[in-house]
Amino acid sequence: MAEYHQYCPIARASEILADRWTPLIVRELLMGSRRFNEIRRGLPGISRSLLVSRLRQLEDDGVVERSSGRGSTATEYVLTEAGDALKDVIEHLGVWGVRWAFGEPREDELDPAFLLWKIHQRIDRSKLPPRRVVVQFDFCGPKARRLWLVLEPREVSVCLKHPGFDPDLILRVDTFLLYRVFLGYVDYDVAVRHGKIVVEGSRDIARALPRWIMWSSMARFAKERC
Repeated sequence: MAEYHQYCPIARASEILADRWTPLIVRELLMGSRRFNEIRRGLPGISRSLLVSRLRQLEDDGVVERSSGRGSTATEYVLTEAGDALKDVIEHLGVWGVRWAFGEPREDELDPAFLLWKIHQRIDRSKLPPRRVVVQFDFCGPKARRLWLVLEPREVSVCLKHPGFDPDLILRVDTFLLYRVFLGYVDYDVAVRHGKIVVEGSRDIARALPRWIMWSSMARFAKERC
């Protein structure tokens, strides 16, 4: 952790939050990730050792605390009161990014698994039907791959391999386009009507799916910029 040796609130806060990856770790915790592997899935590119180090530092700084989760060996990371108070800070950072530092996604930023992970964090489980729903995503374009979203009221999961259940719905979509839909630059229903997103399967699930997804928390700011 860098120390600025300045008696200044901004300097003190920067010592805690300005290290590489730290704001994104807080972002993942604010999005509901609690287990180590959950946090890491939202941070493709971070090494295991660095994540351990950053979490330990946040714990020492009183931003995160460890607790026993479900099961005797399970460890969960939860934000303290100080950590929860960072919600507005992280949101304002994102809003600044939308307005001043954001453009079209670069090819090196296109990651279907990461995108589906972000979508799974934004599912309104209260709107899901009481049964399991499986949505297959056939991503085309750069880094094309097939992934699955398994939706249940108690849990939503991202599967990198076939989950063992037949899909209720199949979406065929360019990775670049779905990023833009998720961030609010393109309307989902418009993309479907224009054939940019091809949907196959249950009509009821097809109509309901975009209502289950709350889309990015930055989408409303991105729409203001359009």
